[in-house]
Amino acid sequence: MTEFWEANFIEKHEMWGFEPSHSAMLAKDLFVEKGVKNVLIPGIGYGRNAQVFRNEGMAVTGIEISKTAIEMARKHYGTDMVIHHGSVTDMPFEDKQYDGIFCYALIHLLDSAEREKLIRDCYLQLSDHGHMVFTAISKEAHTYGTGKFISTDRYEIFEGVQMYFYDIESIKTEFAQTGLFEITEIKESQPFFLIKCRKPMER
Repeated sequence: MTEFWEANFIEKHEMWGFEPSHSAMLAKDLFVEKGVKNVLIPGIGYGRNAQVFRNEGMAVTGIEISKTAIEMARKHYGTDMVIHHGSVTDMPFEDKQYDGIFCYALIHLLDSAEREKLIRDCYLQLSDHGHMVFTAISKEAHTYGTGKFISTDRYEIFEGVQMYFYDIESIKTEFAQTGLFEITEIKESQPFFLIKCRKPMER
């Protein structure tokens, strides 16, 4: 996975442009409403989704597997944003907790054990009353069922990229223990689910 993303960022540079995703804008609105002050973005890429949170005065910390993407983020958005270099499967990179976590179009690239760990690790780094928002690809995507079959609802779409396609039930199953409170269907480059969770105060 490291080699795939590193090669893609070297070849395609800012492949998604600089406009934030619609999901990032919706997460930003939620975070503003809830008074979020600091945000963790696993899979921050070159930072296009980070700036909407920073524009609202939120401190952003990222995790990114590609050194090239981190260099691009620093070029475009400055060097004052902490970005941990490594895979989200190696979380946590610190013992800090965050009011908000935004994870865009990443979880469906992981296998079952990795998805479970990512959800758990994010939830553990969420502060009491914190909110986390994930986007995940839906079975409504035209790529569902194409490519090489790996396991139930998971396919190798092209070499190096395996995707797990979600439906409402699989979201409820995987996020059941992490304060899931809303699932919304959203159309971006692909049909996605916007998954919202909140953490109650620990007793």
